[in-house]
Amino acid sequence: MPDPALPHGLGIVYFGNDWHAENRTSSHHIAERLSKVAPLLYVDSPGMRAPSASGRDVKRALRKLAATLRPPTRVSEGLWHCTVPQLPFRRIPGIDLCNRLFGRWAVRRAMRLAGIRRAISWFVVPHPGFLARALGEELCVYYCIDDYAAHPGVDAELIELRDRELSRCADVLFVAPPALLDAKRALNDRVVFSPHGVDVDLFAMAADPATTVAEGARDLPSPVVGYHGSIHEWIDVPLLHWLAQQRPGWTFLLVGHAATDVAALRAMPNVRMVGAQPYRSLPHWAKAFDVAIIPYRQTRQVANANPLKLREYLATGKPVVSTRNPEIEKFSRWVRVVDDREAFLSALDDVLAGEPADAAAQRMAAVVDQSWDSRVDEILRVVSAAFTARRDPPPPLSRT
Repeated sequence: MPDPALPHGLGIVYFGNDWHAENRTSSHHIAERLSKVAPLLYVDSPGMRAPSASGRDVKRALRKLAATLRPPTRVSEGLWHCTVPQLPFRRIPGIDLCNRLFGRWAVRRAMRLAGIRRAISWFVVPHPGFLARALGEELCVYYCIDDYAAHPGVDAELIELRDRELSRCADVLFVAPPALLDAKRALNDRVVFSPHGVDVDLFAMAADPATTVAEGARDLPSPVVGYHGSIHEWIDVPLLHWLAQQRPGWTFLLVGHAATDVAALRAMPNVRMVGAQPYRSLPHWAKAFDVAIIPYRQTRQVANANPLKLREYLATGKPVVSTRNPEIEKFSRWVRVVDDREAFLSALDDVLAGEPADAAAQRMAAVVDQSWDSRVDEILRVVSAAFTARRDPPPPLSRT
């Protein structure tokens, strides 16, 4: 099959998660690979969180506005980054119009400075979706990777509205969580299921005898129960605390930024919390794991999630014990999926008691064909076909 391509001279204006976030998300993985095919402007779009009634939010908004006035930063060949925030105080008269006018001006200015004249608009987050069709773009793509309205602390009413509007107007609507497919198909007949990928070669390093264990994980009492990823409200912290209480001789190694109350966990003598670590170091931390865990709470957000760490864990070859969600259940042949804390502990006991000799190889084989490179190739073929199907494309973006 020929390599996918986009029309010559076309750039991508990509509205994604915080470029500088501790975790590398699908937003980052896809953008980096798309930038190898076409010039890409990565637009951070703060403003999803519902503001509190304090001067702190005003100061934060002003800092983000100041960042907008700076020119785009060149991250690498073909990849530019800028910040275009939204004022979150939408119930104040005129704020919504201000966001629309300012956002359009700021993005078009950044496009000119990055040398992008013709463009696709590509949304990975819904809240800047009011800019769809406002940038002179020739195609609009929405890559829905999460149920953002279910995230804690966001302006759920606004996010849900923007998500529906963007889902309806997109020329191509990619959907990563399988649980959202039916709802999206009711809004748009151009829906394409596109589950997450994985950096296969990177995470396979955890199974390589030559890979060293991260310095902060050396000489930990075994067995080591490991987790990597942010620790937010959707992580079942009480479950982790209970597991550590039940097995005081085990080490629970948690690698990631804690954005919720973890004081009780930090106080546990057999819990090691090492904070956020560089993405490319994760296989060195996973090397120390005897078993990897996904301890999600059962929330609407989790029910509609497509967790990146699932495929990353499998690519390391490590055993995996997880709470339930539709995407994880699809991998139940290779993952121990449980429904309560007693079953979680029992599954950990079983896994650590021993496995078939080929179990690690089977887990790695389950995701070997699901690399981010192959995912992006599939995505580009769909987008290229969408261009071909258009009979009357809009004229190129003007310089004004």
